[in-house]
This record gives sequence, structure tokens and C-alpha cells, in this order.
Amino acid sequence: MHKNTGIFLFFLFLGNMAFSQYPNVTIYWGVYRAEEPSIAINPKNQGQLVAGSNMDLFYASVDGGLTWQEGHLTSSYGVYGDPCLVADTAGNFYYFHLSNPSSGTWIDRIICQKSTDGGLTWSDGTYMGLNGTKAQDKEWAVVDPQTNNIYVTWTQFDVYGTSNPADSSIILFSKSTDEGLTWSPAKRISRVAGDCVDSDNTDEGAVPAVGPNGEIYVAWAGPVGLVFNRSLDQGGTWMDTNVFVSDIPGGWDYAIPAVSRTNGLPVTCCDLSQGSYRGNIYINWSDQRNGLTDTDIWFTKSTDGGLTWSTRKRVNDDPAGKHQFFTWMTVDQKTGYIYFVFYDRRGYSNNSTDVYMAVSRDGGETFYNFKVSESPFTPTPGVFFGDYTNITAYNNVVRPIWTRLENGELSVWTAIVDSLFTGTGQKPESYLSSSLDQNYPNPGKSYTCIAYKVRRPVRVTLEVFDLFGRKIATLVENKLSGPGRYVEYFDISRYGLKPGLYYYSLVDNERSVRLKMIVE
Repeated sequence: MHKNTGIFLFFLFLGNMAFSQYPNVTIYWGVYRAEEPSIAINPKNQGQLVAGSNMDLFYASVDGGLTWQEGHLTSSYGVYGDPCLVADTAGNFYYFHLSNPSSGTWIDRIICQKSTDGGLTWSDGTYMGLNGTKAQDKEWAVVDPQTNNIYVTWTQFDVYGTSNPADSSIILFSKSTDEGLTWSPAKRISRVAGDCVDSDNTDEGAVPAVGPNGEIYVAWAGPVGLVFNRSLDQGGTWMDTNVFVSDIPGGWDYAIPAVSRTNGLPVTCCDLSQGSYRGNIYINWSDQRNGLTDTDIWFTKSTDGGLTWSTRKRVNDDPAGKHQFFTWMTVDQKTGYIYFVFYDRRGYSNNSTDVYMAVSRDGGETFYNFKVSESPFTPTPGVFFGDYTNITAYNNVVRPIWTRLENGELSVWTAIVDSLFTGTGQKPESYLSSSLDQNYPNPGKSYTCIAYKVRRPVRVTLEVFDLFGRKIATLVENKLSGPGRYVEYFDISRYGLKPGLYYYSLVDNERSVRLKMIVE
């Protein structure tokens, strides 16, 4: 297994100090054309994350995503991409993917491999959906935190890629009640079949969600548009008629300049937190209803178990006329905050592409957008970017994951997004327990000063770290501090720091925040 200590993308900005607030970390940059990334967080230990990308790569972190180990997944059933990572409440991780068996047919089943050691080693795997030579594709999974049941939905093609009207695509469902050891027979849940072209009229994009009472919710796109189904008995029975959610003008298979293939397939989530929006169901997708040069991120919600849906809302908050695409959504099940990640070209007149996030803290009524990538990249026509980005969040630890292209090479990245207090329409200073100021001087040579404010009595810890998350110094340790402004002197020369980028963090009883500083 290869150890990747992470590369923070900072050197492009040293001249003008235009840093992103959220440190970017390289998860993988190597000889394999990694794309279509997925990421999951251990709800028992938010420092433990596992990710994957095409075709067979896995990555493991034990320090909140600052450093990563990588490896190649193997299975006797073959490993053929479409990675989906989920974690259960026991700390087990599950890696779902397509198959390519030595004795069998290409993508003839959906594979689940399990890790009990934080993603360092994996079982050979179990499978579901084997149905002769029919193709099983585009799977996604969810874990019910009350039971640790695992639910999976995906698309079955009679024959993948054919336009023969006799062939069709449908959405299937399977579950495991024994931590992925066995799987129930596949059950059809789509009532209108699609074609097999793998385009707008194909049934695809089934991402399941779990409700607070064990309900299973799932939406997908197809010939009817965006539709929904649900089960109230752990997948035993489903609605006889799919609920229409929204049209998708232009279809879910659309074109973005310089990207070889893009789609706006939906993501379904449900709020399981103890907050005001518990039980709300959310669907996120993208489309070009506003024109071929204006791709937007969309959101709708249901407060009655999926029977009716709100008027869609536009998530990206820029003026019309730019592209936002490859969206994914998650709900922090401790806070109820809704997070989105997507590629964004709002700042450019060419194909330069940033990565943005959005957050809603009011159940999807309003959205706050912010950039998380530290520099743009420019896709190259003909380079496959996969079919999705991804994001995971738990207890204010938020980790997006995306693919970028640099000098013709694909790489996989995340950003360190912690304790995000944005998107409320208020200034954070009005309600946060503490805040951290930018150090001065910055850059610092022999010394620098770090100031922070405390607004109500809390215990605070102030520490300095290097680029790879290794602690250099503790300036304040678990000190009970009353309201006021505090300044700590940091002797750079004492620690023999080399020129470069470092960061410092302030942690109290309620939150943590990190900022960057430069040593020259």
C-alpha cells in the first residue's frame, strides 16, 4: 500500500495571497486515470475516512483527510468502476462497484466488499443482481443507522448501449441485513421502463435514502423525467405508481464544453437529525432548462414522505449564463445541514473550472455558495471525468471529493471543511463562541502573532501544524478563557521552520477553525 502524505495546492497563490479558506489535499495523483470518486466518513470516528475512484483504487485516512494511504481493490468477481463508499455505525466500510468476472459476463452483477480496519484491507466480496447476461450498472447504497441494514439500488440493462426498442432498462433494489454477507433477490421498483442507450430516456441515477422510521426513499431520472418511489417496510413492498417530481428539460445527459461526458442525475437524501427538519426528503440534480450555455444545480424537497414535492430551487447563486455541473448532496445527520458540491465556471469566460460547495441550514430554503478549490483547472476534450463528484459530512466534519486535470493528468482531491458556520444570512461573529484572526505579520520570518476572540466562557486550545497535519507547537492548551481578545506570540525561529505554508487552529468546546500562515 502506498502512503500519500497529501499535496496542498498553495504554490500558485504565493504571489497575491489569494488563498482558499479550505486547505486542498491531494488524495491521489499517479499513473492511473483516477476519476468518479466516492468518499465516506466513520460516524464513530470522524478522523477516519475511506474513499475510492475508478477503476479499482481505494484510499484510507486516519487524520481527517490530511494524509492518505492508497491501494488497489481486488475481487474474484472483478472490479470495474462505479465506486460507492458507505460506512455503518459499527465503523465498517463498504465498497460497492461493478463486476468483470473471469467466468461470467462483463458488469453482470453488483459487488460489495467490506473493510473492518478503516479501509486498509477488504473482503473478496459478495454480490447481488446476477440475472444471466443482463448488465447491472450505476449502483448506489445507503446504511440505515438504526439497524445497519444496507440498501442498494441500480440500473439493469437488458443489453447495455443498444437502441433496440425490444430492450429496456429498469431500477432494481436489494438489501442486506447481515453486514453485506448475503443479499435479497433483486426487486424492480421502477414502473416505467427506459431504453438501453444510456442517455436521457434510460432509467438511471437511483441513489437511495433512509427515513427516520426505516423508510426507504429513492428517485431517478428517465423517460418520464425525475420520479420517486418509497418503501415503508424495509424494501418488502413499494408504491405501485412512481411519483412524478420534476421535468428535466434537455434531459439528464447534456453537454459541457471540454468535458467528454456529463450528466445531471439526481441524488436523494433524508434528514435523520434531531433538528427541526427531521424526516424531510431532498433531491438534487442539474439540467439545462435555462439554455445550453447555462447549466444549473437544482433542489426540491418533500415534507410528507415523498407524496408531494416543493417548487424547485436554484442552488447556485451566480447570475445566469454560466455552467454548474456534476453535483452531489449529503446531509450531516448530526446537524441537519445540507451540503452540495459541484464544478463551477461562474468566474470565467472560458472553460476554466472551479469547485464550489453550497450549504443550507434551514431545510433547503436558502443556500450559501462558497469556493473550495484553491485554483481552477481546465478540462481537455476527450479526457473522461467520470459521472460524479461526491461529499460526506458528519458532526460538522465535511469532506468533498472531486477530480481535476493538471498537465494532462487526472488527480483526486478533497478539502478540509470543518465547523462551517455559513449560509444563515448572519455574520458568524454574532453567535459563535470564538473566532480566529489572521496572524500578523504574514508572511512571518522570525516571529508572528496570532489573535483570537472569545465571546462566552469556553476552554480553548491554539496549535500550529505543518503542511501534512503534524503538530509543531501548542500555544494554548485547554485554557478556560472568558470574553475578550487574546494575542499569542509564536517564535518561528525557535522551531526552525522552513519557508512555506503552515496552518494554525483554534479549538473550543463548541467548534474548531483553521487558518493558513506563511513562513518566509
